[in-house]
Amino acid sequence: PVLFAVLEARIQQLQSDVVLDVQHSKVQFVKAHKSERGASSGRNPKINSGERTEVPTSGKILSEEEARTQELARLERKAEADALELAKVEELERKLKQWAVSVSPEHVKDNGEARAYEDVQRRVHCYLEACVFSGDIDRAGHFLLSHHRRVSRRKLLNIESYNIMMRVWAKMGSLKQIGRMFILVEEAGLKPNLSSYCAALECMGRTPNCPPRFINRVLQQIQWDGLSVDELFRHCVFRQDERDMVLKAIHTLKPDFQPSIKPILHTCSSPLVKDIYTEVGHPTSNEYSRPILQSVLWRLDRNETESHATSISLANLPPSGESLHILAKQLGVRVHNKFCILMKEQNQMVDKLNNIYNEYVELLSKDNKVLNVLPREQWQTLEAKHMSGPSLLGDECHWPHAVVLELGTYLVDLMVKHMKVNSDILNSAYNRKIIPVLYHMYTFRSNRQVGFIKPHPILTQIQQDAMETTLTFDSYVMPMLCPPVPWASAKFGAYLLTPTKLMRAVLGANQHEIQLEKCQEEELHPVLDSLTQLGNTAWRINQPLLDVIISIFNGKGSEKLDVPPPLSEAPRIPRYNQQELATYTSAEKAQLKREVINAKKKCGEMHSLRMDALYKLSIANHMRDEVFWFPHNMDFRGRTYPCPPYFNHLGSDVTRAVLVFAEGKALGPGGLDWLKIHLVNLTGLKKRSSLAGRLEYANTIMDDIMDSADNPLNGKKWWQNADEPWQALACCMEITNAIRSPDPTQFISHFPVHQDGSCNGLQHYAALGRDVIGATSVNLMPCDVPQDVYSVVAQQVEGFRVRDAEKALKVAQVLEGFINRKVVKQTVMTVVYGVTRYGGRLQIEKRLKEIDNFPKEYVWDASHYLVQQVFTSLKEMFTGTREIQDWLTESARLISKSGHTVEWVTPLGLPVIQPYHRPRTQLVRVYFNFSLSTLARPDTVKQKNAFPPNFIHSLDSTHMMLTALYCYSAGLTFVSVHDCFWTHAITVDTMNKVCREQFVALHSQPILQELSNFLLQKYCSVPP
Repeated sequence: PVLFAVLEARIQQLQSDVVLDVQHSKVQFVKAHKSERGASSGRNPKINSGERTEVPTSGKILSEEEARTQELARLERKAEADALELAKVEELERKLKQWAVSVSPEHVKDNGEARAYEDVQRRVHCYLEACVFSGDIDRAGHFLLSHHRRVSRRKLLNIESYNIMMRVWAKMGSLKQIGRMFILVEEAGLKPNLSSYCAALECMGRTPNCPPRFINRVLQQIQWDGLSVDELFRHCVFRQDERDMVLKAIHTLKPDFQPSIKPILHTCSSPLVKDIYTEVGHPTSNEYSRPILQSVLWRLDRNETESHATSISLANLPPSGESLHILAKQLGVRVHNKFCILMKEQNQMVDKLNNIYNEYVELLSKDNKVLNVLPREQWQTLEAKHMSGPSLLGDECHWPHAVVLELGTYLVDLMVKHMKVNSDILNSAYNRKIIPVLYHMYTFRSNRQVGFIKPHPILTQIQQDAMETTLTFDSYVMPMLCPPVPWASAKFGAYLLTPTKLMRAVLGANQHEIQLEKCQEEELHPVLDSLTQLGNTAWRINQPLLDVIISIFNGKGSEKLDVPPPLSEAPRIPRYNQQELATYTSAEKAQLKREVINAKKKCGEMHSLRMDALYKLSIANHMRDEVFWFPHNMDFRGRTYPCPPYFNHLGSDVTRAVLVFAEGKALGPGGLDWLKIHLVNLTGLKKRSSLAGRLEYANTIMDDIMDSADNPLNGKKWWQNADEPWQALACCMEITNAIRSPDPTQFISHFPVHQDGSCNGLQHYAALGRDVIGATSVNLMPCDVPQDVYSVVAQQVEGFRVRDAEKALKVAQVLEGFINRKVVKQTVMTVVYGVTRYGGRLQIEKRLKEIDNFPKEYVWDASHYLVQQVFTSLKEMFTGTREIQDWLTESARLISKSGHTVEWVTPLGLPVIQPYHRPRTQLVRVYFNFSLSTLARPDTVKQKNAFPPNFIHSLDSTHMMLTALYCYSAGLTFVSVHDCFWTHAITVDTMNKVCREQFVALHSQPILQELSNFLLQKYCSVPP
């Protein structure tokens, strides 16, 4: 009883709704027991007035000495028992305290408060930076002092807030103010860091005849804090002449001092990339020929800064209006980008960047090979060479998402309130009055009210009458006309001036940035180098194919070829007058309303598709004579994406078809065969045929291939029936040109050949679960012909249907002849990414509705039946997959219930955090819903449902990055579209070998065991 009372009191002391209960060597979550009314509280119970204390009498009275002896013995026994019981209680209490700390509400609350302070501190940092940048020093100083003087607000300041003002006073050479700031830092309970001491030394360097004892005191304090002056030069960010001023101060005491900024060399600890970072030399695979460099050297073009100087064009505002949220975000991002670029110009960084980038591009040329040096290492070497002056890595803070939205909303509000036009500007018959150009209106989307900014019809008419034919884009949404800056750290890479995040996030989730900043730099090298390798691939436009596409686009388009038609081809919206409407019945009115809605919807969809195609084709046409690059970054799972959003190789069939490698390579002895096999793959035919069978088929249709190349629009049009018609046509042209060349083996081909994964998610699950049957169906086992998991599942489901049809099951009988690969493909493909039976049923229902002769009255029953059979088939083929999914899902549920987001580290060392939180509403002049607020509790449903697919995506990206690194090491050109890898025809065999080797190497690691160890270490203080 005493044990339970103590534990119960301890549970109450923890004030937890959920505690940990140890049962059968497993940690389980149980509800905390509430104390009962009669439980011991450690005090003597109060005796009610109606109760009496009965003292039992004994027939035998013991002597006083015997009684004392027995009492002492009893007390000794009780003391021993109490000591033993107390030891047990203390041991249980210790374990309970250790286990409960990771799930108690106090711990979650403390973490939430810490995150809240971090977010506010970031806003304070941004505000002080903006004040100093604009020259409003008094406002910045007053803000800092007002928050420092109030203890309740002092928590909102961190050491970086004080450092911003130290920098200001250092520029002014005010030692008195610097000393005052150090006093404030001490009062705040903070500890100066390297940046603080750097500001002090800078100030002393600017102060004429500064006493050496002051400088010596700072240098001694740096040593007492366990730091070094070399670390100061290695880690601090310098602006303008700050570095020179710090050196000037140090030279007062140490005239011969020169900072040693050579970075301490550490290699990534992952065994998967050991060979990459220890081999003797790296082939220069992505180095460029001199003709290519002559077209880009020097292209730190002014467009990058000039394009940001233009204000937002109202011509981009559609007549139907734009979402307030989208418009506010666009405006806020533009201002932030402009601010960052002006900061770099103010800090005198641009000239230094010019010099380093110029030398970097020279080093990439094949005439200047540099062995054993990766592009990132080349850049870091050049940066060390140009040590003097400002740092390239700026320390400006990224504005929080809420700040960007609030700023954008403020600008929209100014436009709505103050942009006016005369009402008679187009028609003098109207009475003149001043009317707004823009209106803030509301509409409904999925039963939600959404704010819209809509232009006045007068503005729309003026724009249409005076519309220019030139589209204007920001430079950072266009392909780069010069090689991207290598990713040298988590904060610097891709574009030259425009700020770019290494890891993209939506709605301002910043936990990824914080986690990346905490990572050791060397552990991120494989990820950074793979992104650099992907971005270093040079591209150019396939001009003959682009001309064919534009000719169709300028005509009436083609839905079959995925070229959107103009709005003139849209269905007419039904017109009616009130007199006719009065004669309609209720059913006829409802039908007319549906027709109007459907026609408007179709027009809207056609307009959207047409404008999307216009953007892509306009960019391609603009780039037709250029060599260009796509810088890359990644999402929170590690999946890589090109930074330019409108036009890149991740786009549609049309976009991919017009892109070819800028560097060409001879086809060699087997390159032409790979082009033919690739063409057959693009047609969607011969999926179950071997590579030799596909090559043989290609040779039998050479007449159709060459006719397609010679007469794409007027010939047999064989290419138009392919699954990917435009890529097929491009391949036909390449094959024809190669065959007609004097020596096809010496033909220089720029064409990218694709190698696509076979249901890549299931491949990873089969490898994790060591499922032999499943591995065979997704081509992880040697086979004479390629396996098609979708066809295998369709065959199994058909077998189940035949069995049930023999049992007189009606729905099985109705489905006879309708089960094929297409019906089950989407469900099989997405089940690995967490699709439920409900979602799978909807997918199959959609496929069945597309079959004209399938009885519509059986669609629901048939889809319900088929999804059950598909799941059963997959369960039999992939025995370990469901167990792994269940374990991942349950782990995520428990972690989320404890108040934490799910985190893990990929085998390549990339930290991953799932940004799914319960939505909360924040007032930003208007209300916005932030579903990714790090201050809110995790969304358990999303966390557990997303963990399995996101984990598999992270493995998929790890395999792609490994393949990219080893292809670079082998001298290959390599790009990827997630699980689809591209290279030159001559290097396909080498790429396939690298791909297989890295997949085996990845899954030779104890991936699930390491994940389990990580989760236990992070979320359980004591492993069960």
